[in-house]
Amino acid sequence: MSRLRVVITGLGAVTPLGSSIKKFWEGLQAGKSGVRRITLFDPSEMPCQIAGEIPDFDAKDFMDRKLARRIPRAAQIALASAAQAVEDAGLPEPIPESERTGVFFGTAIGALDSFVDGIEVLKTKGLEKVSPFVLPGGIPNLSAHLIALRFQCLGPNATITTACATGTQSIGEGAEIIRRGLADVVISGGTEALVRDFSIAGFSAMRALPVNYNDQPEMASRPFDAKREGFVFSEGAGAVVLESLDHALSRGAKIYAEVLGHASSADGFHIAAPHPEGEGAIRTMRWALTNAGVQPEEVDYINAHGSSTPLNGAIETKAIKTVFGERAYQIPVNSTKSMIGHAMGASGTLEAIACVMSIQENVLHPTINYENPDPECDLDYVPNQMRPHQVDIALSNSFGLGGQNACLVLKRYNG
Repeated sequence: MSRLRVVITGLGAVTPLGSSIKKFWEGLQAGKSGVRRITLFDPSEMPCQIAGEIPDFDAKDFMDRKLARRIPRAAQIALASAAQAVEDAGLPEPIPESERTGVFFGTAIGALDSFVDGIEVLKTKGLEKVSPFVLPGGIPNLSAHLIALRFQCLGPNATITTACATGTQSIGEGAEIIRRGLADVVISGGTEALVRDFSIAGFSAMRALPVNYNDQPEMASRPFDAKREGFVFSEGAGAVVLESLDHALSRGAKIYAEVLGHASSADGFHIAAPHPEGEGAIRTMRWALTNAGVQPEEVDYINAHGSSTPLNGAIETKAIKTVFGERAYQIPVNSTKSMIGHAMGASGTLEAIACVMSIQENVLHPTINYENPDPECDLDYVPNQMRPHQVDIALSNSFGLGGQNACLVLKRYNG
């Protein structure tokens, strides 16, 4: 029995480059940075005072005021990205055949701010002032619930929480549900919105953030560059509509790309550092290619995890060279994070969307801020300028805290 084919028919994005696919993709092509000085709180006491903040999001553009007041920002932007994707796919609200429609959506950290704010109110104002929305607002599956509620997705529903691999794994697992015949349509994606004092303080304590670019925030995220210091924490949400090919064709949907395969793995090594030989990343890429039925020589482009940390740049490069051999030097590799920072649970979905748009337009966005070559990072990182490039098969990597790894293989749809 042949495996069911899964395609992408809708896209949605809320990012530091803007709250639409158009703004996101145009910003990426232009090499525009969405990293800026933090405005969501006063960062003056922090060693790192920059982040990838969304500049133009207004929840009222996507939901009624009452709902917007009751749910945290992470859930707001998740619902907004899903609404964009559903509209882009040409699906009505509610989505027909509701029991054949699922939601696989995730977050790395969730709306932890809801809990933090609730604790502060309890300590300073007393029990009677604690909001009944504190606990529901902080649960990781709130976004999946809200998406299912709005679009009446009554089929399989799951929340993926695999740190920085979340957005990628959500798409892979959503596609797998369709392949198993349990759904015809799945809304997949990821969200993160936690640019707060305690999160920046926590990552600063881990020495994970850059500290020497506060006066030049647009220069701070510099994957594979010899002077990279750490990742830039950011917020954002991305969503895709997945459909079985037969379902998409039956309704005449626009098909952006095909999800050929995916894989996930664990490093089993360290909570905050990748395996020094890149073993988890190697396994994941190899397994994803096997799952997709693709040979290494068929891959045209790799969207790297490319987080701008000293360890990631060298180890991901080593892993790519192990999987692809000499062919690695012929495959363009870029980092979306160079422009939007690291949106944790949303990053993988946003990077998958960048791959889809590259397939659609045969253009690779640049890796910006690549100025100082690193001998350990010697691949073609599409430095600083977008590039025309034929993309039929793309691979997208996500490697995260806890040694969580995920990889997607996407293909041009050719009927």
